[in-house]
Amino acid sequence: MAADNVKIPTELRDRLLFTLMVLAIYRIGVHVPTPGVDGNAVLEFFQAQGGGIFGLFNTFTGGALEQFSVLALGIMPYISASIIFQLLQSAVPQLEALKKEGEAGRKKLNQYTRYATVILALAQGYAMSRWFMNSSSPTGDALVNTPMFGGFIPFQIMTPITLAAGTCFIMWLGEQINEKGVGNGASLIIFAGIAAGIPSGAISLYDMLSKGDMSLPVALIVLGGMVAAIAGIVYVEVAQRRIPIHYSQRGAGKQAMQQQQSHLPLKLNFANVIPPIFASSLLLFPATMAQFIDTPWMQNISQQLTPTGSIYNVLFVGLIIFFCFFYTEIVFNPTEVSDNLKKYGGFVPGIRAGRSTADYIKRVLDRLTVFGSIYLSIVCIVPTLIVSKMNLPFYFGGTSLLILVGVALDTSQQIQSHLLTARYEGLKKGIKVRSRRVQY
Repeated sequence: MAADNVKIPTELRDRLLFTLMVLAIYRIGVHVPTPGVDGNAVLEFFQAQGGGIFGLFNTFTGGALEQFSVLALGIMPYISASIIFQLLQSAVPQLEALKKEGEAGRKKLNQYTRYATVILALAQGYAMSRWFMNSSSPTGDALVNTPMFGGFIPFQIMTPITLAAGTCFIMWLGEQINEKGVGNGASLIIFAGIAAGIPSGAISLYDMLSKGDMSLPVALIVLGGMVAAIAGIVYVEVAQRRIPIHYSQRGAGKQAMQQQQSHLPLKLNFANVIPPIFASSLLLFPATMAQFIDTPWMQNISQQLTPTGSIYNVLFVGLIIFFCFFYTEIVFNPTEVSDNLKKYGGFVPGIRAGRSTADYIKRVLDRLTVFGSIYLSIVCIVPTLIVSKMNLPFYFGGTSLLILVGVALDTSQQIQSHLLTARYEGLKKGIKVRSRRVQY
């Protein structure tokens, strides 16, 4: 019996293998270079940029940017397009009507999101190609060694098409994970990119220790801070505020009274890792575009739109707070929950059923959202500032830690739900077999 309890169901095993295969394909694609660029010169150029906005972008793309591979833009244009259409659904009646049409409307919105993704990827790819044509590595080598393909296709045309195709490929991989794998496809792709940078970061830290650029106590403080941050993130992500729920009596006796008591669990951080991912995506697009426009005022903006810049951090905190409330408003409807409780005879002790219950749940949820937004802001900003002050040669800030832990917890919960479903189905089959034997 113990062996049966730990046995992985065939469907879950296939889903896990499929997810790992898709992520492996993504990691292979990261190393496919974009035609026309000097890989060594590009690598030297981005390594000289330090841990600014390019360091953050390179982390989210899993090192694809510093190699300028066909997947250099990553999945960020798709996330930006998704954010745009989620915001438009609240402002444009036609899009809101599509949302209410069910599966057909959802497919139509996904189609619009894909079109917007291609447009954003083409615009960002064109800006990068123009900038690459006029840039060189620290040693003076040109980043572009083939300005014309076949003698008639300019680099500024071929590169945006290539990068947009790479983004569409990543978008398709994420959708395949959603349908046939385990976890959220887009989040897992970002997770894989960040996790791929951990070994190189550990090697860089070891090299600093070996060369004497960092003392052992400081290194232990850095590692201890990461462990403490991970422990704190796990604690908050699994924490709940439980609202007691009582149900009207439908029986008699002590057992019936126990069945009437339940609770409504509300996570302290209801939005999970969505706000920092959305906020980072929205800030990365204008920040990277600003890097490619060679004007004094735009260069001043690009200096401020770095993970350690004041404007970036103010905007980052504001966007995190906004998306915490926005996402919570979308996925959780207190009025609907209150109506369901009233329908099945449930009520919050001391609160009237109906509108009063909905208002009470809304107040509790708003307080939790305020706490969650403050928690996310601290976790995303403080470690990044500390790491930059210590001049570490790699970017691994609080946003990266939060995404790693949050996506890992979300994926593990989905795996557990699959295991519980398989166990429940096995239990039903066992009951049917035993009932047949009894009848026989």
